[in-house]
Amino acid sequence: MFFRIWFNSSLCCLFLLPLSWIYGLLSILNRVSYQYGWRKIYKFSVPVIVIGNLTAGGNGKTPMVLWLIKQLTIRGWKVGVVSRGYGGKSNEYPIIVNELTSSNECGDEPMLIWKRTGVLVAVSPKRVDAVLALLQVQSGLDIIISDDGLQHYALFRDIEWVIINNSFRFGNGYWLPAGPMRERITRLNTVQAIIVNKADSNGSIKSGEILMQLYPSAVINIVTGEKKTIRAFKNVVAIAGIGYPNQFFNTLKKNGIIPIKTVAFSDHHVYSEQMLTALVSHNEVLFMTEKDAVKCLNFAHKNWWYVYIDVEIHPSDTEKLLYSVEGTIKQFNNK
Repeated sequence: MFFRIWFNSSLCCLFLLPLSWIYGLLSILNRVSYQYGWRKIYKFSVPVIVIGNLTAGGNGKTPMVLWLIKQLTIRGWKVGVVSRGYGGKSNEYPIIVNELTSSNECGDEPMLIWKRTGVLVAVSPKRVDAVLALLQVQSGLDIIISDDGLQHYALFRDIEWVIINNSFRFGNGYWLPAGPMRERITRLNTVQAIIVNKADSNGSIKSGEILMQLYPSAVINIVTGEKKTIRAFKNVVAIAGIGYPNQFFNTLKKNGIIPIKTVAFSDHHVYSEQMLTALVSHNEVLFMTEKDAVKCLNFAHKNWWYVYIDVEIHPSDTEKLLYSVEGTIKQFNNK
């Protein structure tokens, strides 16, 4: 319902405007309270980069986090990650994600990041506590990446990157809930990089923006770990529990997979074995996102596969982004 209101012409947003004005006022007061020192900002001896959104969900920030971890690790830097852990519920925080942690505790995105990269990942509703937990475990970190948290101003950040989905950009431009905005578009004037996920859009990007493109590099069996190319499959049923499920379905279609059925779930949806086995017969295969797959590890069937998504950024833009990040790391190391 909100998708239609935010990204299509709908008079329904007018009824939600009073709530948006309240949200906007609270958003402004939150930021101002830190800017003027009314609330404490926590700064650490290691640089922090925040990769976040101006809009609610589905922009591609976690793939960008994975990309940056890979690039920095290749160059020999020690990376840690902090996350709010949306969708996770634990009796205590912070959590250091490990082989004993379930996605129900830490959330699907932190589990995905840890399983894909193996770097230290800490989860807490208060990202400051997550940073402290990381530094207690490993004091020699070169940089900490915050997956989301652009509006979490208690955590000092040395670099900010904003991810924009080019298919939707800022919708009608209103604050939540009448529109998708967490902050005003003018916030882009204060960040160090604006990275545009072109997704399935044919639209051009604006001057100064950096293009990122997501592509499926493999399809991986959840049970066996076997890898295949995406075009090796037929009789596919596809599910997605992400911000914008149609993006996943469109990615499949662009790569030659026309699912016999698609099922969209809400973002961070919690699955059960019975729920998913009812969707697919023995001679069909179930495709899902990697984010969905980490929640199905304990009950997956051999005909369940997830699509492994990689990020592609032009080499010149890659060097531009990494030059800034590595320069900041070196500054801290020379203090």
